[in-house]
Amino acid sequence: MPIQKNHDQNHEMELVLASSSPRRRHLLTEMELRFAVVPAEVEEWNDSEADAESVVLHNCRLKAEAVAADQTQCPVLAADTTVAFDGMVLNKPVDLEEARCMLRKLSGQTHTVYTGICLVFKARRIDEVLCVTSEVTFRELDEEGISRYLDIVDPLDKAGAYGIQEGREIILENLNGSLSNVMGLPVEATRELLQKHNLLVPLKLG
Repeated sequence: MPIQKNHDQNHEMELVLASSSPRRRHLLTEMELRFAVVPAEVEEWNDSEADAESVVLHNCRLKAEAVAADQTQCPVLAADTTVAFDGMVLNKPVDLEEARCMLRKLSGQTHTVYTGICLVFKARRIDEVLCVTSEVTFRELDEEGISRYLDIVDPLDKAGAYGIQEGREIILENLNGSLSNVMGLPVEATRELLQKHNLLVPLKLG
């Protein structure tokens, strides 16, 4: 599986991001870390009636283990994010109608965003998972507001049919917790996890 490096090809690769998500790649880049990208080719567990924390912890480990099987000499970081509301997990919608339905459910309500993070480093026998949550309250959305939002955001690759980084002024009433967690990778927790294992490798050394 080819590695996509995010910076100078002459740099020794230090961290592997097991994700094709541009949002997670952007967040790691903002952390000014050296990393490479190897998307995990796995079938995620998506059960709307399952416990949300169990889902994201299972899926992030699944992704990390799949990539770490080939990248045994590199630390591998994987994440999985989902939305839970009223006892149900809202995964990625299958079409625009389901996306509209999800946004109607979330309108004027508070829901929880769960992100599981998994760090696997076979060479050093590191295998750790954690879960971060944030509480998000939506504005009241009428059909016109939902249409406005869907005009600027593609909901089909996003749990809960929304992304907090675009069109935030249309949907967001209040956020309690990490914004980057809602985007798909809690930067604070990720930094602490890498630092704990002495794996915070900056882009520029010295």
